[in-house]
Amino acid sequence: MTATMNVLPKTQRAWIVERRGVPAKALTLRSDWPVPSILKPGDVLVRVQAAALNPVGYKLMKILPNFAHSGRPLPAEQDLAGEIVDGNGSQFSAGDQVFGIIPVIRQGSLAQYVSMPADNLVLRPPHISPVQAAGISLVAETAYEGLIDIGKLEAGQSVLVNGGSSAVGAYAIQIAKAKGAKVVATASAKNEAFVRKMGADEFIDYTKAPLHEYLAANPPTPKFHIILDAVALTDISLYTSSPAYLVPNGIFLSTGPMPKNLSPSELWKIATTVYSAYLRPGWFGGVKRRYKYAAPSKLLPMLTQL
Repeated sequence: MTATMNVLPKTQRAWIVERRGVPAKALTLRSDWPVPSILKPGDVLVRVQAAALNPVGYKLMKILPNFAHSGRPLPAEQDLAGEIVDGNGSQFSAGDQVFGIIPVIRQGSLAQYVSMPADNLVLRPPHISPVQAAGISLVAETAYEGLIDIGKLEAGQSVLVNGGSSAVGAYAIQIAKAKGAKVVATASAKNEAFVRKMGADEFIDYTKAPLHEYLAANPPTPKFHIILDAVALTDISLYTSSPAYLVPNGIFLSTGPMPKNLSPSELWKIATTVYSAYLRPGWFGGVKRRYKYAAPSKLLPMLTQL
């Protein structure tokens, strides 16, 4: 234990996920949660300045029973910005201003102090506030890895971002435009101005008709090279109909699918998605387009790029 750790409080306030359910039922604000006192090799201690809420956080909170998430009880959420308290021999020193993401299986960011891998943090630029930085990591990395690392997006290509007003969608639009791509984004009519401000070249109001039907009847020219589903749809139709609007060597990227609950109908949708996307061969009526799951895996390189 370092001298810095010795002067820290023993307990802290934190929002703790105690059980499965919606946040109002699953979370408890506790003031007796222990401050980490022993750091594993490669971990640092961070004093949290700001934390972000992500849809995946409350969705997992709502659907995963405790036996499926052995870390409970634990603080919620993953994104944060803060100050290094103990660098623990890492590339960081006490006082460094950082931001990043805590792995899902670890203690979350809705606490005053967290221990986390140093490799999941980067220095925060001084022109970005802690509040701004806290909302970057998970969603921006998801969009970046999907479009750049998996999709291999190139200038001049065409991208469909389904859910352009979502956090992942908003970053995806900006990243695609920065790469020189044409971007078509979907959202409800009330969010059209927002997605256009993010840089979308064209807008589709998904509330007017099923999106896969609209695109099949109005295919783009040229067809899309990448479709990024930032909504985490459990309905597989946008993918199964994609040959009508996605180029033969194109790729369908999904941030899900994320079921609304564990009902038989929702689980059946997930099973159908897995079968259609990964198991059903093309010669047996399968979709002859690639389907990939977009999620952060190489956190430090992407944060540095972003």
